[in-house]
Order: sequence, then structure tokens, then C-alpha cells
Amino acid sequence: MSLTTLTDKVVVITGAGSGIGRALATRAARGGALLALSDWNVDGLAETVRLAEQAGATKVRHDVVDVSDRAAVQAWAAGVVEEFGRVNLVVNNAGVTLTGDFTDLAYEDLDWILGVNFHGVVHGSKEFLPHLIASGNGALVNISSLFGLVSVPGQSAYNATKYAVRGLTEALREEMLVAGHPVTVTCVHPGGIRTGISRNGRKAAGLDGASIDDLFDKKLAKMTPDRAAEIILGGALAGKARVLVGLDAHLIHHFAKLAGSRYQDVVARVTSRMPLR
Repeated sequence: MSLTTLTDKVVVITGAGSGIGRALATRAARGGALLALSDWNVDGLAETVRLAEQAGATKVRHDVVDVSDRAAVQAWAAGVVEEFGRVNLVVNNAGVTLTGDFTDLAYEDLDWILGVNFHGVVHGSKEFLPHLIASGNGALVNISSLFGLVSVPGQSAYNATKYAVRGLTEALREEMLVAGHPVTVTCVHPGGIRTGISRNGRKAAGLDGASIDDLFDKKLAKMTPDRAAEIILGGALAGKARVLVGLDAHLIHHFAKLAGSRYQDVVARVTSRMPLR
């Protein structure tokens, strides 16, 4: 049996303190879900809780968690299951950006983005998946990116983590199907969404961070987080394997499919004209 409604379902969301995570929480609240939210940002998480309760949430558990910390995620998951008794939907949404040519990136920043974007999804999936199976109608949603379908220069580390999330998620879906477990698995690929992910991300030394953030905010981020959340939750409830979010995600993905590996040459020419330094 697949998950078809959020009413009275326990919904777990990481990275709930802002952006898509916050929008997912408020939409799930309006849908009648019981919420278990986490984020590393105390103030941001508190604001999401306030908005979720304002949206009608009857129960909201919130924990400050660094998803890159395996022990912290293990303790959080155990606490959620102990409090709610079950888990029906998990959205591994927490993510960060790291901009810069690969040769200019510091190892500590590479470790940081790998820890949050990939290991965070591994930890969340590993800890909650047994409980999703036990629920009898579970759904696992992992947020990749448009950059988990195509690669762009200056985002090598981000690309790597989002491709890794895609690979993990698609294999998990296959494993659930092979085993006959009652869990759908969905990989989500958002395009430009109006969030603070660029402003809150890290940049290699020497880059003009303000110009990069301005380009993202004014030119690339077209869709609201609320609309993105609507698409994501709709895809999860439909049990879709892949969800593309935004016209840009659809267009670029299909262009890359048609162009094959030559899409890389086109992307290189286009991005070389962007004044980011």
C-alpha cells in the first residue's frame, strides 16, 4: 500500500529552517500531517515551527540537528520514533552549496558539502527507512538537484553530491521494489528556487560572492518555495520515481538528453560569459 494522504501521517523533514524545507513543513501542516522537523539553524527552525502551527499543525517536534553528524541523526530518529510511534514520509531536504573551480576549493569545504549533501541523505535514509517499511505505507523523498542531472562548471562539488544522491535514491527505489517493501522512493530535481541557498553557501577564495548571489536571486531562481513544495509532495504521494521541479529543470534536462555529452560544450560556452569573478 502506498502513501496517498498526509492526514494524520508522521512527516519528517530535514533542513526545515528555511526555503523548500520550510515550505514543505507548512504545506504538510495544512494537509493534516504530524511533523518532525530538524535544522542546524535554531532561529530559522523556530520560525518554521511558528508558521507550521499557524498553518494548522496539531503536533510539531523540532530538533536542532547537523545531518552530517551520524550520531546526531541516529539519536534524532530514535527520538522521533519513540514520540510518534511511526514514520510515514521522510524528506531528506537539507543541502548547501559550494561555488568555485575545483582547483580552488579547500579540502575543509569539500568535506563540509559532502557531509551535508550526501552523508546527510545517507544518514536520514539509513535511520528512517526501517520505520518507513514498518509503517506499511511509507515514502522516502531525497532532494537532489537539476545539477544531479547535468553538470556545470564552478559547481563540481555540488554536482558530485547531487549525482550521488540521485544514484543512492534510484538504487533504494529498486531495492524496495525487489524486496516488495511498502515504500515508494522519489528523487527530486529542483531547478532555480527562490531560497537563500546561494547566500548561505560557501565560495572559493577570490570569487565575487555578491555577484554570484545576485545572479542566482535575480536571474536563476524563478519558482517560489511553496510551489516547489506543492510539486514535491504531489510527486511523493503519487509515488513517482523522479520529480523535476521548474520549467528550467525540464528544459535543461531534455536539452541534455537530446545533445548527449555535447551539452557540456554548450554549457561551458554559456557560463564562460558570466562575470562571476
